[in-house]
Amino acid sequence: MFALYLRIVDHANTGGGRKGIIAVGTLNAATRDSETGRSPALSYRACEFTSHAGRPAFGSVSELDSPSRQRRYCAMTVALKPLDEQVIVITGASSGIGLTTARMAADRGARLVLVARSETALAELTEEIRRGGGDAEYVVADVSEPDDIREISQVAREAYGGFDTWVNGAAVPIYGKLREIPIEDLHEQFDVNVWGLLYGSFEATEQFRERAQEQDRDYGGALINIGSIASERAILLQGSYSASKHAVKGFTDALRMELEEEDAPVSVTLVKPSSIDTPYPDHAKNYMDDDPTLPPPVYAPETVARAILHAAVHPQREVTVGGGGKSLTVLDRYAPGLLDRIMETVFVRQQQTDHSSGPEPERDLDTPSGTLDERGDYEGHVVETSSYTRLLQRRSLPTTLGAGAAAIGAYVLYRVLRGTDPGDQ
Repeated sequence: MFALYLRIVDHANTGGGRKGIIAVGTLNAATRDSETGRSPALSYRACEFTSHAGRPAFGSVSELDSPSRQRRYCAMTVALKPLDEQVIVITGASSGIGLTTARMAADRGARLVLVARSETALAELTEEIRRGGGDAEYVVADVSEPDDIREISQVAREAYGGFDTWVNGAAVPIYGKLREIPIEDLHEQFDVNVWGLLYGSFEATEQFRERAQEQDRDYGGALINIGSIASERAILLQGSYSASKHAVKGFTDALRMELEEEDAPVSVTLVKPSSIDTPYPDHAKNYMDDDPTLPPPVYAPETVARAILHAAVHPQREVTVGGGGKSLTVLDRYAPGLLDRIMETVFVRQQQTDHSSGPEPERDLDTPSGTLDERGDYEGHVVETSSYTRLLQRRSLPTTLGAGAAAIGAYVLYRVLRGTDPGDQ
């Protein structure tokens, strides 16, 4: 594996004292770092600095004279195993996205450690995978309990010698206005959605770091955290869920930077699904008068599973699943007040059905909800594939849009309000 290596461009003699970087050659990542003896699991991508005015940097050049100095200026990439050689831990594996991902990963040859709170569902799923020629173990665990997280890791080591990818997919939803949700429920939701993900992330990255100490390791590990479009934009009537997913994004981004700064061979990916047709509304604790549902466009869970498994093999910083969700983040960036008004009107209606079971304050968030159902009861059109997400997986795209973003946002808003996906047919 090769990556471009870089030189500093010094602007001291051109005015402004600015510095930039240009690519000037290649660094063979298959050769161990003579200073550190680092495994070839690491390589370094080309990057570029520009002047403050956004113009390409030019000036006198002094070469970065050691790999350790090169690492200070380059983004790290991690070599990950092919999927059929991996052991994958999946939390929240008994329904929805986690279940779909587990079945898809098993079909592609991965060995699995399945995690959820329902032993009945896990035992049935494990047997199903084994009957199909796959290999899986399961752990009944509450991810909000650190001891349970450590048990997951222990089972993976005993059964397979460790794991290569850890997917934090467990989460619990609540519908309702923030002021009407008891504080106790908010605590329980954050225990799973935030603390459970933190515990899993710490356990996974610690195992990856320990494995990296073995000098003959050629591969790093992948940590994949399931966020949401709500990681970027708060959703009315799902305010507490949005807050928890904002925390997930902040934690994931900070952890990624820490690991990169340490040169740890760990790929950290945040997956941000749009509305997905899973039992999510059925498993939610509801404080609305009407039964909850999902705002369109709604995507098939397979779209997220494919994105997760792609990230398990190809390091990515983050990926948004569904053009409809991406359109909301564009609008939030360029017209947040307008999007507020839209959510206060259209989104309130779109998240409630015509059925009225009333609030469910007695529903226990701790009750296992695993039903081995990949999909929910969404009554509208489900988009089976995401052209936008497929495009992201094929090429590098800018993380921000240019001057035409406002016009694009107006178009996608029109499509979203009609319940269709601006990027998917």
